[in-house]
Amino acid sequence: MTDSLILETLNNSTLTEELRDAEIETLGRLFEIKEFKKGESLLRPGEERLKNSLIVLASGEVEATVTLGGEQATLHLLQPGDLAGIITFAGGNVSQISATVIANTDCKVLLLERSKFESLLNTQPAIVYYVMRGIVRHTHGIVRRMNAQSVEMSNYIYRTQGRF
Repeated sequence: MTDSLILETLNNSTLTEELRDAEIETLGRLFEIKEFKKGESLLRPGEERLKNSLIVLASGEVEATVTLGGEQATLHLLQPGDLAGIITFAGGNVSQISATVIANTDCKVLLLERSKFESLLNTQPAIVYYVMRGIVRHTHGIVRRMNAQSVEMSNYIYRTQGRF
């Protein structure tokens, strides 16, 4: 039996937008739930502990930050259903973690180890395909949002388009 928190979180995530209920149940059996306390790090550059896991926020709030030019910048505040650890999950051992993900509140996350996910390749390849499409959609949403913020900041700084 798949935990109700896992199913609820997966149903609210871009990962499963194209999956049927039975496929979500199959995928859900591969996840484990892990709890983090406020201030605890989920991921850090150089750490190996969750390097090969996709993280899906189930409850609480976490923040992804990166150090640029000696200063820390917030990349994204994650909400339930959002993903972290995408690049190392999809990119394999050639990818490295560059962001730090820290719990802003006590939180629960779902973890999917890449090796467990890859075990579906021979038996359920459609699940793998549709989940990877969901990861791409999620990543594209982040890029679009960051691009819009960049344009807005540029408009503000250079006072273009009569907006400010």
